[in-house]
Amino acid sequence: MSDSTPAGDAAPQRPAAQRPAPRQPEQPRPRPQPEQVTVRRAPKIPAFIAVGAVLGFFATLIVTGLFPSDENVGFATLVAYFSIYGITIGVLIGAILGVVLDRRSRKRARTLQAERETVDPAPVEGELEQ
Repeated sequence: MSDSTPAGDAAPQRPAAQRPAPRQPEQPRPRPQPEQVTVRRAPKIPAFIAVGAVLGFFATLIVTGLFPSDENVGFATLVAYFSIYGITIGVLIGAILGVVLDRRSRKRARTLQAERETVDPAPVEGELEQ
């Protein structure tokens, strides 16, 4: 009995497959290659459409008010009827203006170099870290 530890105190031996692998030092991440990206200021076309609709309604209101209205029909009915046309024309003009400005902004676009970067979020207090 050359063993100095008693038989009951011996630590159980794990098979090699169950032993945790030794931690390897983290290898530095490869530096990302710069990519070419296009940056431009693009107009928000739905905003142009909405403003065109509002301006079309006000233009209809002004034009309808310039002419005398029929007493049998009334001013509000005429404005409601003609605003169908005024709003439609205003939306069309706003959309065309938005598309023209969008095409124009493509000519002013600049090409820049950018690197993709991955950032790990900071742990939230009370959250378990792995």
